[in-house]
Amino acid sequence: MPGLGSKALSVGMLTAMLLVSACGEEPGQANAILPPPPSVLVSQPLVREIEDWDTYTGRFGAIDEVEVRSRVSGYLQSIDFADGQIVDKGQLLFVIDQRPFLIAVERASANVKEAEATLSLAETELARARQLLNRGNISQSVYDTRIQERIAAEAAIAVSKAELDSANLDLTYTQIETPIQGRISRQLVSEGNLIKSDDTLLTTVLSTSPIYFYFEANEADLLRYTRLDAAGQRPSSRDAPNPVQLQLLDEEGYPHSGQMDFVENRVDSASGTITARAIFDNPDGLFLPGLFGRLRLLGSAPYQAILVPESAIGTDQSYKFVYVMGEDNIPLYKRVELGEQRGDLRVILEGLQPDDTIIIEGLLRVRPGAPVTPQEGEIDPAGLDQ
Repeated sequence: MPGLGSKALSVGMLTAMLLVSACGEEPGQANAILPPPPSVLVSQPLVREIEDWDTYTGRFGAIDEVEVRSRVSGYLQSIDFADGQIVDKGQLLFVIDQRPFLIAVERASANVKEAEATLSLAETELARARQLLNRGNISQSVYDTRIQERIAAEAAIAVSKAELDSANLDLTYTQIETPIQGRISRQLVSEGNLIKSDDTLLTTVLSTSPIYFYFEANEADLLRYTRLDAAGQRPSSRDAPNPVQLQLLDEEGYPHSGQMDFVENRVDSASGTITARAIFDNPDGLFLPGLFGRLRLLGSAPYQAILVPESAIGTDQSYKFVYVMGEDNIPLYKRVELGEQRGDLRVILEGLQPDDTIIIEGLLRVRPGAPVTPQEGEIDPAGLDQ
């Protein structure tokens, strides 16, 4: 069967040719399939002298707070302020009906004049008695009585003048003024009501600038600050106005600067915290007593810190790590201990050296044991002071 043999030979030759062709193309195809090493940005970490800041939450409180009450009783005649306005020290707030007090002043003034007339008569009688005693026309006891009458008249004048001063003082108390500058609350009593002295609360006034900020620090922080002070690395806030920074609920960063003003003299045994206070200027009245804020307090002496961007830090379960460039451009895994955040940068406390070259972008492209193509990058220090 010559036809079948010829066909079998042709099929065999074709198969051999295909195998040879496939074997010849395999190396070229393998080279074309392998991708180049992934590109990543690398840089040495940023080294800067910085200071640590500790963060606390707290609320503002007025430096001066006055409950306005009357020193005399009477009917409220007028109210001379608008609710919620800023008032100046000495500004008139309330007037109590002055007519009874004016009458009291007139009565006391009349008593003074009467006492002065009595004294004048007593001095005249004493002078006459002295002449009569010299002539022997009156006894010594009568003369002594005239002396006592003059002394009593002098005392009566002193009493009447004191009563006049008291009446005038009560009259001034009918005009109630604010003892401090600040923002006033609403009126709590309407005109025509009877006001009781030292009892009826009329309104309150709170100072606005400067203003206090109160917060609580725990025992661990207190001990750390105490030991830093003892080592001469950071002065105690009891003795020095250490700087503070503050942000409000709707703000980014810490745009407001102030200073420490006070630290309590004991630790609260119930909470294990100690109350501290900072002070801020408040010219625009942005800060209000009771307003919540977040405060940063200088917490260390200056030190050299290693900083890397957040994009350079990876997470491996509960550990943090960075990739350091090794030989043949193969990244090496290194665990690190993180410090505080500074803008887009993070302080590295342990695990990294200043001369290490780390991957700052492209962490997801790194495969264990596989090389990468490093490209020189740069760490932006712009947000370091935030």
